[in-house]
Order: sequence, then C-alpha cells, then structure tokens
Amino acid sequence: MRVLGFGTNLLVSDEGVRGAVIKLQEQDFGKSRFNDDYLTVGAGAGLNKVVLDCVRKGLSGLEALTGIPGSVGGAIRMNAGGNFGDIGTSVHSVTLMDADGKIFEKSKPELVFDYRWTNITAKFVLDAKITLAESDKEQMLRTLKEVWIYKKNSQPLNIRSAGCVFKNPRGLSAGALIDRAGLKGLQIGAAQVSEKHANFIIAHKGCKSGDVQRLIEAVRERVKDKFSVELELELDIW
Repeated sequence: MRVLGFGTNLLVSDEGVRGAVIKLQEQDFGKSRFNDDYLTVGAGAGLNKVVLDCVRKGLSGLEALTGIPGSVGGAIRMNAGGNFGDIGTSVHSVTLMDADGKIFEKSKPELVFDYRWTNITAKFVLDAKITLAESDKEQMLRTLKEVWIYKKNSQPLNIRSAGCVFKNPRGLSAGALIDRAGLKGLQIGAAQVSEKHANFIIAHKGCKSGDVQRLIEAVRERVKDKFSVELELELDIW
C-alpha cells in the first residue's frame, strides 16, 4: 500500500507498481481552519494555496515555502523546503493514521524534523497544526515575491521535472557538484540534466521513467568518481 500526494517529487517505474495506491483527494482532506496562533490544515491541501492564504491573512510562518509544489502531507513527510527554510520549522503537531486505521497525534519534541526527513513512520498524515504569527502583510508579500523571483531565475520551473533529484551532501551543493562534473545538458533518452539548475532532470517529450533512472545513475557515478561523494536521492522512486 502506497500513499500518493501530488506526486511532485515522485518517479514511478514504467511498469507501474503492484498494490494499492491511495490519494487523499476528497474535499475534507484539503480543508484549512485558522484559530488563535495556529492553522489546522488537511494533508490533501495544496501547499502553494495554503502559503498564499496565510500571507493574505497577514499570518507569517510559511512564506519561505513559496513556489514549492505538492500537498501539505507530502511536504511534511519529506520536510520540504529550500534556501529560505523548511516546513518542519512551523509544524506544531500532526494527526497520523497507521495501516490498521489507528488515529493518533504526534507533537514536538516527539515529532522530529531534519533536512528532508521526519521521524514519522505512520502510513498516513491526515492533517497538521502549523504555528503562525501576525505580521505585516505588505512585507510578507514582498518576501513572497522575492522568493518567487529567485526560484524563477535559478530553477527550470516552466519545464517538466520532479524537482530536485538529489539531497545536498552536508556542507555541499548537489547542483554545484553536478555542474563542476561537467554534466549540465547531459541527456539519456528523453531525460536531460537541466542547463539552468544541474540538480533538476528535465523530461522532454516521450521521456520514460527508465530514461530518468539511467541518467540518475550516470550522474551519481560521475560525481562519485570525480569528487568521492555519494549523492543521495531526494526524489522518491516507486
């Protein structure tokens, strides 16, 4: 049994997967509720919409996640983020369900977030309670625009990809290592290392999952040979 968010950092095998794939797409799973200093939001909500809703209400805490696609549940599962921060900083607690249907809550400090990782082992994230603080709406809108412009100028946002492929090794940039290895533009089948940001793999027309996987292995091998660094996947492969 697998749980699918919006699939924004997911690569599925050309052969598909065996078993049940469950997606929390009913309207109730995407509801948001603001009260006091918290936002309670369903795992099926779109992260970008939630960020905009908070900014419009003058509530700060999530604007650093501007431009990151995906569902709230998926973002929490992988502690999504970027140069400006990650979602785990603002998460107060999560409601979870295991494969047997048992529902329970996990809060900080029992709930732990690290770089692209959480200690959540339950199968389903149902909702999350996010800590927010009142802030100047105009300043937040400026921050949102600055983050968006930075991403637009540095990442291939208008071309098909599954986001960053590799995690940044401690103290290093995966994209910079790939670039220094001379791999920008490298193409296998219809999959190509982005010329704009080397940690993105572009899927051109007719691209197969196998093309992307072969390109991933080629990049890992070259970077390991050149820098003795083993790149770890940020992308999830089914």
